[in-house]
Amino acid sequence: MTRATRTRRPPLWPCPRCTRAFANANQSHACGRHRLADHFAGKDAEARRIFRALRALLTSFGPLKVLPEKTRIAFQVRMSFAAVSVRRTYLVGHLVLARRTPHRHFTRIETISPRNHVHAFRLDSADDLDADFAALARAAYAVGRQEHLDSPIQARR
Repeated sequence: MTRATRTRRPPLWPCPRCTRAFANANQSHACGRHRLADHFAGKDAEARRIFRALRALLTSFGPLKVLPEKTRIAFQVRMSFAAVSVRRTYLVGHLVLARRTPHRHFTRIETISPRNHVHAFRLDSADDLDADFAALARAAYAVGRQEHLDSPIQARR
């Protein structure tokens, strides 16, 4: 589908309390302002290296917002499409994909709706961000742009 034929999306709704922008008006969330650095306090330098590599990968797909939250760091275009929590030496997180996509990178898949499937992962090293992971992350970025809403729901196989 070409850019010209995509559905025009309404503007993002800003929370009047915290000003975070959401694709859905009155989106349920916990208001708060958190610092990225706080997620890395007391953590090994390896965790930060993995995060920097992940952030570089995700930003290579296009513009996004990095949103430090209380317990995680989210990556958002129109909607959040990825998030990570920092452990001592590694990251745990998830990608949101438009369909269930079993893969060796994923430890669990949870279906939220017919077009939103949360795929959990663990990154022990920046080397885990291989070509397969990059392709999956690119697909999640498209979900963040809500491009998946332009296609009919695919039947489960």
